[in-house]
Amino acid sequence: MTAMVVLDGESLRLEDVGRVIEGEAVQLSGAARARMEASRLVVEDILRQRSPVYAVSTGVGNLCTVAIPAEDIRALQRNIVRSHAAGVGPAVGEDVVRAMLLLRANALASGYSGVRPALVDTLVSMLNRRVHPVVPEQGSLGASGDLAPLAHLALVVMGEGEAFFQGERLAGGEAMRRAGIPPLALEPKEGIALINGTQFMSALGTLFLLEAERLVAVADAAGALTIEALRGTDTPFHPHLQRVRPHPGQAQTADRLRALLSGSERIVREGYTRVQDAYSLRCIPQVHGAARDMLGFLRGVLQIEINSATDNPLVFPEDGSVLSGGNFHGQPLATALDAAAIAVASVGAMSERRVERLLNPHLSGLPAFLAQESGLHSGYMLAQYTAAALVSENKVLCHPASVDSIPTSANQEDFVSMGAHAARKALQILRNVQHVVAIELLVAAQAVDLDSSGMLGRGTREVYEAVRAAVPMLREDRVLAEDLRQMTDWVRRGTLAERVEKVLLR
Repeated sequence: MTAMVVLDGESLRLEDVGRVIEGEAVQLSGAARARMEASRLVVEDILRQRSPVYAVSTGVGNLCTVAIPAEDIRALQRNIVRSHAAGVGPAVGEDVVRAMLLLRANALASGYSGVRPALVDTLVSMLNRRVHPVVPEQGSLGASGDLAPLAHLALVVMGEGEAFFQGERLAGGEAMRRAGIPPLALEPKEGIALINGTQFMSALGTLFLLEAERLVAVADAAGALTIEALRGTDTPFHPHLQRVRPHPGQAQTADRLRALLSGSERIVREGYTRVQDAYSLRCIPQVHGAARDMLGFLRGVLQIEINSATDNPLVFPEDGSVLSGGNFHGQPLATALDAAAIAVASVGAMSERRVERLLNPHLSGLPAFLAQESGLHSGYMLAQYTAAALVSENKVLCHPASVDSIPTSANQEDFVSMGAHAARKALQILRNVQHVVAIELLVAAQAVDLDSSGMLGRGTREVYEAVRAAVPMLREDRVLAEDLRQMTDWVRRGTLAERVEKVLLR
């Protein structure tokens, strides 16, 4: 049976988003279809009664007091989408767009937006046939959700805008035609329902979370290999120490470090003359653990968000009410993403300090910059420069977006979340840290090669072999950029994390 993600508006998992990004098919559940049909009847009844309802029979934003004549209410939906498609900047990646399509379809499938099932069917068809709207990355305030990015997505639903199909950038209508998907003429309520929501920041946030969780696991492995390369001690990871400061992430990290280092002949356990290691080695459970805890919090926020109704107004068929509120506001995501991004940046900052410790002969006792002929060769000197540049850039990016606001729509939308900013910079921070951890892996493996006496631990041996399968030992100076790219690709795709997990589960 072909794997498929079934949308019901209630039970989508973050891992499902990852599967759909990779190409898994999607379908709408029968229960969701029935709920959507029930809420659509409420909207149709409102239309018959000509009751004033925001964005159905009125304008939007500060124009909410402007009544729309009956003959114009369909044109209103088309106009809302066109006028809100005001994004700028480069287009986001296919992975982000697929996540947006999925998450918007799931939010509408909850049955509280009052749209026809045909609208979700169209989004699902676009996913399954790989029609990916061109969505500029800039323009969202996270206010009434992600209006501009979602409007660019909605344009293609209408047969307008632009989309990628089979590797080609096309007019939206042409992409839909080639994919065999009829564009949809939007009915009342459907234009606003497509663009009111947090699916841009949620898509970016989900990508950030899934990759960040893998990254922290790899950072554990890199740190453990560095400890062995520097002949450190595993005493700071003793269960007693974690028991008396029982943060869950700290304990989990210490457990993983002990498992990675199990069986090592390079760890000093008795008569340790340095007494204790530097913080960048000794405090890995505290720093990586804090990142795990913050990512756990973000996971909880995202899990709620991707199964939430974030439209406005919302339709409740059980009593026929249509209520305007603020479920589109991105503050829950913005604050959680800011906190998680700061925690991930700290993982990178600590990794860079371990890189310096490995390369500095006054701290490592190894050849300067891990070059076999220091002076003639510079070794990994510039790799630390790159790591330092990246962690310094992250210090700027870590300024929280969620404390900022700027009023829009004639001050009707007078406090905005900047959730899209939080998500975009969180991903940039993550990308930077992936590079830094990749550098540490390369440098730690080089240090092991230069002082190879003593068996590596059960897990770190696997880490070392994985690094060497990707990049050979540095015997003389060569262009490092390709080595860094190759290693970062392993880190980002989760190849190394999966290999380590298999070892730890044995």
